Amino acid sequence: MFRASLMSLLAVAVLAGCSTDGSSSKAPEAAAANTDGRCEASGAQFAIGKQATPALVEQARKASGSQMAHALGPNDVMTMDYRSERLNLHTDAQGIVKSVNCG
Repeated sequence: MFRASLMSLLAVAVLAGCSTDGSSSKAPEAAAANTDGRCEASGAQFAIGKQATPALVEQARKASGSQMAHALGPNDVMTMDYRSERLNLHTDAQGIVKSVNCG
């Protein structure tokens, strides 16, 4: 029993050493650290200031690790439900991404 507990503790310590603070300069597609479909908006920050094309929305979705993504204009109707697997790209009237968030 003691040996199993010791091995578990050792495994946790090794895995804790593998964590990062997310400050790397990887390409946008490589920025997402999660693989469970939950959104990490920091991975999609590169989209700010760019035209919200379908290709950019998809690239941002992949970079954030999200299962779904969409661009929202200033007058678009949106639901109030929070979805941890959804990336939102908020645009101005010209379709330029002004901010990104999960939900």
